[in-house]
Amino acid sequence: MATDTGQFARHMTTIERHILDQQSAFPDASGSLTSLLYDIALAGKLIASKTVQAGLVDILGRQGATNVQGEDVQKLDVYADQTIFRLMDHTGRLAVMASEEHEGLIPIPKQYPIGNYVLLFDPLDGSSNIDVNVSVGTIFSIFRRVTAKGPGTMEDCLQPGRKLVAAGYVIYGSSTMLVYTTGNGVHGFTLNRSVGEFFLSHPDMRMPSKPKYYSVNQGYERYWSPGVLRYTRYLQGGDDAKSVPGTPQPPGLSLRYIGSLVADFHRNLLAGGIFFYPADRKEADKPHGKLRLLYEAAPLAFIAEQAGGYASDGRGNILDLQPKELHQRVPLFIGDKGLVQAAEKFVAHYDGVK
Repeated sequence: MATDTGQFARHMTTIERHILDQQSAFPDASGSLTSLLYDIALAGKLIASKTVQAGLVDILGRQGATNVQGEDVQKLDVYADQTIFRLMDHTGRLAVMASEEHEGLIPIPKQYPIGNYVLLFDPLDGSSNIDVNVSVGTIFSIFRRVTAKGPGTMEDCLQPGRKLVAAGYVIYGSSTMLVYTTGNGVHGFTLNRSVGEFFLSHPDMRMPSKPKYYSVNQGYERYWSPGVLRYTRYLQGGDDAKSVPGTPQPPGLSLRYIGSLVADFHRNLLAGGIFFYPADRKEADKPHGKLRLLYEAAPLAFIAEQAGGYASDGRGNILDLQPKELHQRVPLFIGDKGLVQAAEKFVAHYDGVK
């Protein structure tokens, strides 16, 4: 009986094997990055084991505190944050860490060796959705340190996305998937819970050439600029493109919005489309957008670019932004390259932003 040997081989490729195969393309690689990525996969398994039991164990609800962003801390937020730290702090692979949940840097404990990489992470993106059983995720970024030796510093963390050596996310939904890139394409792995391992399920992921969806919280329309308002109507199939030179025919997309960045981005990566969270005029302390450059925008921008997409703050490439602070916020337009470039044209045309 004939079998699809290629498909069989793909489904038998574990994430560990895949990462090792990727490493073989770089003869001078030390193996530290390979091990670091596998440690992240292990963290994803542990966090996934709690998300699937969220209604059965005492992991739901608020912790009773707020984080540096002023957001309520969920119990699963704390578990995810501590799990990643404890798996990474002693390995000798990292110089420093930073988390969306902590105000400052997370140093490597003095009793452990210092490595050459920097890990930035959002332990549980979309955590406000936990209690209503909506998909959430972990986002991570990896840089090489830029300082010569000793404990990692703020300089090591404040690097533009263009200098990322790896980025990815784990999405905890109807299945658990890990998606990552080291600058050599984007690859997705699905967790087989029966054997406790991630297997390659989505090799060489690419943004579909024909977008289907746009994702945005239209409840905030009253706070948007004229350019963003007209761009949204353009996506819906309106005639606003006629007044913006160089913009193609309006696509007429369907709206899909989950409210969990990882989930919205993941859907558009698979089905095609654009996610955007523009700057709004609602709060004086958020004039530059809500999403965090280092923990959310830059890693997903790296993934999008490797998959043939593009990410912008409305003016230019997210990957070229030089971070000025650890928790810097930015507007974000991410997904199909043509749609993101059209957003830049609308913002420039109607909002006077060059």
